[in-house]
Amino acid sequence: MTDSRGGATAVRDLGGGVRSVAVPIPDNPLGHTLVYVLDTDRGPVLVDTGWDDPGSWDVLVAGLAACGTGVDEVHGVVITHHHPDHHGLSGRVREASGAWIALHAADAAIVRRTRETRPERWFTYMVAKLTAAGAPEEHIAPLRDGRRRGVPGLSPALPDREIVPGELLDLPGRRVRAVWTPGHTPGHVCLHLEEEHPARLPGHGRLFSGDHLLPEITPHIGLYEDPDDATVTDPLGDYLDSLERIGRLAPAEVLPAHQHTFADAQGRVRELLAHHEERLTGLLALLQEPLTPWELAVRMEWNRPWEQIPYGSRNIAVSEAEAHLRRLVKLGRAEPVPGSEPVTYVAAR
Repeated sequence: MTDSRGGATAVRDLGGGVRSVAVPIPDNPLGHTLVYVLDTDRGPVLVDTGWDDPGSWDVLVAGLAACGTGVDEVHGVVITHHHPDHHGLSGRVREASGAWIALHAADAAIVRRTRETRPERWFTYMVAKLTAAGAPEEHIAPLRDGRRRGVPGLSPALPDREIVPGELLDLPGRRVRAVWTPGHTPGHVCLHLEEEHPARLPGHGRLFSGDHLLPEITPHIGLYEDPDDATVTDPLGDYLDSLERIGRLAPAEVLPAHQHTFADAQGRVRELLAHHEERLTGLLALLQEPLTPWELAVRMEWNRPWEQIPYGSRNIAVSEAEAHLRRLVKLGRAEPVPGSEPVTYVAAR
């Protein structure tokens, strides 16, 4: 086995009955999802599965073989959240092995709605959302006429089990406790492996952090999308609260779903809390004049100029701008401008 960061077989032995397999995400700058293989007394259990793609499946199968097991021997699949780079291959693993699939109830509800909602309903919803956010007609038009049909239409696997926050998972021979960490999705969970670190690093066990805590990048925090739910949520507030909860756990090592493992979870939590406070402060400076969510997204700092951001990523950027706006409004630091259409926001006076 070689280090996945070295670019070879994509498998690492992390000690203590834990291995990782780097499963590629096609055409995505993230590169891969780290699928963790956890030994239990009833067989291997996977933490996440990777993107549903033939090449990704082949890498997962080969990775399990390199771990000394096979996909047909998988006992269970624990999913940190419903996104397709984590949950995508779950159904195929279950078909090959009979394994159970576990997911938090909030994300399981999204999976059910995704399966039951007709694609036309999703596009009608997206058109309405982008129109309300102030997106220009040239951006919305492809959704109206069917030229952008790649967002919905997936049929993610329905879970067999519910991950209950605070409880130990039914993993014989292991102590893995579910920690609910909403923000990136409403049902995102981290998994706290409450066992001594195999290298005896200082801290409290290890943490499978999904997308909640990553070593070098910040996870996307947008709105919780649901065509049939008008509840005004606060995803960024959820995320910041969840970060503080993870910081208090003080794990010896973090095993994230992307990039690489790392120590000093508390230091990374402090960095992310500071990052979002700086971002909120920067947005208030922009909101000295009334702006729609779209106009705010165009002016925000991203990892590339707005003109170079692809179509789909612009929708994600607007959702992130809206999540930050909701947080500012909830804190009383920004407010909607009465009578504006589409609604504009301004810093509170």
